[in-house]
Amino acid sequence: MSDPCSAPAGELVRLIASREVSAVEVMRAHLARIEEANPRLNAIVTLLPEETLLRAADTADAAVAAGDPLGPLHGLPVAHKDLTLTRGIRTTFGSPIFADFVPEEDALIVERLRAAGAITIGKTNTPEFGAGSQTFNPVFGPTRNPWDESKTCGGSSGGAAAALASGMVPIADGSDYGGSLRNPASFCGVVGFRPSPGRVPVWPDETPWFPVPVQGPMARSAADAALMLSAIAGPDPRAPLSLADPGETFRRPLDRDFQGVRVAWSTGFGGVPFDPRVRAALAPARGGLERIGCEVEDAEPDMSGADAAFDRWRAWYFELNWGPLLDRQRESMKDTVIWNIERGRELDAAALAEASRRWTALLRRARTFFERYEFLALPVSQVPPFDIGMEYPTEIAGVTMRSYTDWMASCAWVSLLDCPAVSVPAGETPEGLPVGLQIVGRPRDDFGVLQLAHALEPRWSEPPLRSAGVRK
Repeated sequence: MSDPCSAPAGELVRLIASREVSAVEVMRAHLARIEEANPRLNAIVTLLPEETLLRAADTADAAVAAGDPLGPLHGLPVAHKDLTLTRGIRTTFGSPIFADFVPEEDALIVERLRAAGAITIGKTNTPEFGAGSQTFNPVFGPTRNPWDESKTCGGSSGGAAAALASGMVPIADGSDYGGSLRNPASFCGVVGFRPSPGRVPVWPDETPWFPVPVQGPMARSAADAALMLSAIAGPDPRAPLSLADPGETFRRPLDRDFQGVRVAWSTGFGGVPFDPRVRAALAPARGGLERIGCEVEDAEPDMSGADAAFDRWRAWYFELNWGPLLDRQRESMKDTVIWNIERGRELDAAALAEASRRWTALLRRARTFFERYEFLALPVSQVPPFDIGMEYPTEIAGVTMRSYTDWMASCAWVSLLDCPAVSVPAGETPEGLPVGLQIVGRPRDDFGVLQLAHALEPRWSEPPLRSAGVRK
């Protein structure tokens, strides 16, 4: 085939299984793309030796030749976020404290990707401890946007999004607390899917009963995201929130008739400010929904109390996970991480109880809202990709941001709704920067969200991957 780096993941799997292309050829092509693009983008920060990867690809080809049972991702190169434990492979969390840390175990998502036949090539860049939606850290530096290298790729799964958009990998994993799968997907013009809590079990996990942080797939299409989800979804006894549905559910065709399906359209979402370029870029997507038969209305759930609930539970989460490190190595942590931990230490039982009451009320209102509407469509990000030297936007449309997380409220508040959500490429700014549409579905309707994303894809602009590798 002419360019394995631009082929859909599902097509690569089929071609490898039918011996029309070898896993070794696919691996060589992706390693060449990494050699070409990664020095500029800095998306993959730890790369396994070429000899090791080609040997793994040769083993994958031998399995095909022997007629062995093949997994749904057989022979595909995959990179793991540098927050995700990988046995024997450096995992830094973007922190100098862990610059040389090599785990002795794999995260569950890594186990499942390997069992599905994917070949781990290395790790993708992330902000320090995943804090913030701008991918830079003192260990590896910043990751640049393939569409414009002077801009950020977003975060915290920014390295994964940049690697996908530039053709370094066909699939990648990510994690999402306040938008870390969706924001970078929007900024880089790829697909980032936040599954329902428990759809992809998380292990190891310091907060096994807490539903906000999730892990999920990133790809260049909804179909490829669904294929990857089929390999990483399904119950696991180590994760008490895990859902019982088997991953194979997501290998069904995504085609669906959307005639008469009610979709709520929001460009204000609880009063958060949006850059006018974002609204303008997404305007045609409403017509795309209508052309496939959806009944689109201006509507949104009542998001009252979402800001306080998100801020307090995020602070609690940071203190729980990283508080002990602050006591020992404060000088090695960035200011925003320190701030978030210290906010957590200021919370008392009454503050968390009030956050819980607001969150519960929000969930009840959201459930009522989704009784009327099957989907909610809104912008992923409140701003387009911004300058690589800016840590985070401090103002949007004349509104001052209170903290480093305020500018991503359009994603962060959705994380509280117990709903699946996806970022799909939907348009471009006048400067040619990608803008993603966020599709939110009813609780546990992960398949429906992917179906709607799939139905809309052909009606939008050209794919983000450029044949030359990256856009300068």
